[in-house]
Amino acid sequence: MKTIRNIMIFATASLAVSILVVFISTGNMVGSEGVKLIRFGHGAAESNERHLAVMKFKELVEEKSEGTLSVLVYPNEQLGSEAEMIESVTFNDLQMVASSAFSQYDQRISVFELPYLFESYEEAWSVLDGDIGQDVAEPFLENNLRIIAYFENGFRHVTSNMPIESPEDLRGLKIRTPEFPLSVSTFRSLGANPTPMAFGELYMALQQGTVDAQENPVANIFASKFNEVQTYLNMTTHQYFSLPVAISEEFWQSLTFEEQEIIETSAKEAAQFHRDLLRENEESMIADLQAAGMEIVEPDLEAFRDRAIPVYDSYKSRFGEDLVNNILKAVELESEKNK
Repeated sequence: MKTIRNIMIFATASLAVSILVVFISTGNMVGSEGVKLIRFGHGAAESNERHLAVMKFKELVEEKSEGTLSVLVYPNEQLGSEAEMIESVTFNDLQMVASSAFSQYDQRISVFELPYLFESYEEAWSVLDGDIGQDVAEPFLENNLRIIAYFENGFRHVTSNMPIESPEDLRGLKIRTPEFPLSVSTFRSLGANPTPMAFGELYMALQQGTVDAQENPVANIFASKFNEVQTYLNMTTHQYFSLPVAISEEFWQSLTFEEQEIIETSAKEAAQFHRDLLRENEESMIADLQAAGMEIVEPDLEAFRDRAIPVYDSYKSRFGEDLVNNILKAVELESEKNK
């Protein structure tokens, strides 16, 4: 037994030495052979498209850097909640994060979630990847957060136990929303009774009738099997959610120009990979939900858009009237270009 114990201690010590990292004066994490380590956290499960996109980023970075940069991925909130992981990046305890919780540092990042702002994925991507996406990201530098890409969360839709074909069908409906003021305001404007609730509590709340309905992207609806407790998938496309990817500005400044370019280019490539993957899988998910008995409703969205107009009036003061108007102008130009 003593011999076995000694062997195990030796093996453990050897493993520890092989993965040992040290902090040099710049704050870089450097492997035992001089490889720079990038710890990247996110909140999705390993089966989720988000994790696959982060793994794509890892593959691209390590390939382009020829192994001088190494990405360590921590999925499924292993390093804390999304808000906690962002905070870790602000201290450079964690180098990168993909999260939807950045509004705690600057609420203007939520401007892209205004109801019915985008009519297509292409419109959203054009705005996020252009000057406006950069302008919105810039204030985060004050918190040591450099947003270098926008991954995908997609358009959100309502599930319910009755068809939602017009805003009147939402009147008084107790619908779970995330704990985001803009989501609550959107559904109030549509006549519903928004009920913020943690996502982890949602399935049981639907099952027990605590809430009547919920809204999420198709991927979340599918993964959470909401078809077991909801009859209708209503394609309301009421909000588009992106997923910003940020890197510690302190860590960024410690990198060479070539390393910065590798990381930023890889992040943008991984973002498009995520977008394309999610969009492709969304079609098959909808088909699978339908095959499982869920009814798909395609409402006329014009009346929904009209009801959401007051949200713009109230949030222009929060986001800045110029910013909102510039986005609307950019969306209009993109729409004309695609006609």
